[in-house]
Amino acid sequence: MKHYTSIKYLLSSLCILSGNTYAQVNNPKPNIVLILADDLGYGDLGITGSKQIKTPNIDALAANGVFCNTGYVTSAVSSPSRAGLMTGRNQVEFGHDNNIGGNQPGFDSSFLGLPVKEQTLANRLKNSGYVTGLIGKWHLGEEDHFHPVNRGFDEFWGYLGGGHNYFPTKKGNGYNTDIICNFGASTKVSYITDDKGDQCASFIDRHKEEPFFLFASFNAPHAPLQAKESDLAKYKHIKDKRRRTYCAMVDCLDANVAKIVQSLKDNGVYENTIIFFLSDNGGPTYMTACNAPLNGQKGCLLEGGIRVPYIVSYPKMLPANTQYQNAVSSLDIAATSCALAGADTTGLEGVNLVPFLAGKTDQQPHELLKWRFTISAAIRYGNYKLIRVPDRFPLLFDLSTDIGEKKNLVFEKPQLAEKLLKQLGQWDISLPHPVFLEGAQYKKSQLLNYDTEFQTTQPED
Repeated sequence: MKHYTSIKYLLSSLCILSGNTYAQVNNPKPNIVLILADDLGYGDLGITGSKQIKTPNIDALAANGVFCNTGYVTSAVSSPSRAGLMTGRNQVEFGHDNNIGGNQPGFDSSFLGLPVKEQTLANRLKNSGYVTGLIGKWHLGEEDHFHPVNRGFDEFWGYLGGGHNYFPTKKGNGYNTDIICNFGASTKVSYITDDKGDQCASFIDRHKEEPFFLFASFNAPHAPLQAKESDLAKYKHIKDKRRRTYCAMVDCLDANVAKIVQSLKDNGVYENTIIFFLSDNGGPTYMTACNAPLNGQKGCLLEGGIRVPYIVSYPKMLPANTQYQNAVSSLDIAATSCALAGADTTGLEGVNLVPFLAGKTDQQPHELLKWRFTISAAIRYGNYKLIRVPDRFPLLFDLSTDIGEKKNLVFEKPQLAEKLLKQLGQWDISLPHPVFLEGAQYKKSQLLNYDTEFQTTQPED
């Protein structure tokens, strides 16, 4: 008994010295933290070249991991992008084509959400022994059968719709819903970005001795433009009030990313945690987001609508301060997480990114990527990307030389264009009908994106 006690004491001491809890050391499964920004402009971080916004904590996350220069999401707007992210399957494969923002006549409202037959990442990880938590925005259905706690999440603190006011006293925009919580925490809002950071840190505190999956689903810097006075003061030199507010909101998001990382470190589980950071779609320039050097914005399939800041940090297995050039997808997050967790990977469309990001293979994760979003569809093959829209010839770009998508090569490379159109069309006709349909009024604004001149350089101080 004395010998056993000595061994146990030695193990406990080693755990303390290594900065890990006893339970985490004896459990090789990594913790998984998915941090999702909302409508964040590609160029609005220090790591992506912002000259205005200070994001030292998100930049540090990249410095301690891998920044994926060519990171894509599966849609140009929130709900379908999140459906792909949460399932690891391209959402148009199961009819979740549109944003959730109303439903056209003829569609059953009981289907207005992530189809219940689809397994979520939370389902898969929970079945593999993880405790699962969602803090923040859901936007995948508001009926009971779509509710996060019925889709694999043990704990939920947040709201079901597409956005929320940041302050408790602000009115307007339909974002006044109550905070929902199923585990007894306070549901009062002070400033919701800070509240989410606090709740994320608390989740880590509570579950540090078991493998956990935390989905930190921020709504910053999504509308409405509402920032704290203390954050606004940092950007008082910016004349445009809307841009000043947007910058302050991103600054606060950065501070709350720091809360999450610090909680992991304080609880001794940072080294055994893989952290993903990305945005759900490109930034809306009408809300002053900057996607430079990319063309386009939220709501279209130009790079500015679907290419996002994408960071993967995992000190245990990935190199620090590395940039990865090949295209990766938000679908890879589920595949990577399940592979590391020993969870079921059946039906997942992404790949385990660890061998690629760790430099264990020279192959590309994806030679081909495809998108469909309401009026438009796109395909990326190698460095070439083709976009199909209803009122013009296809758009064909060589992204290796034209990241701003300025020069249409469709008439210079008609055979390539025809090949990609055929691949895109064959995929398109294999897809099911949408299970719900957003209002037709959005079609015109989406098409207008392809006729708009977007700023592809950084705004100055």
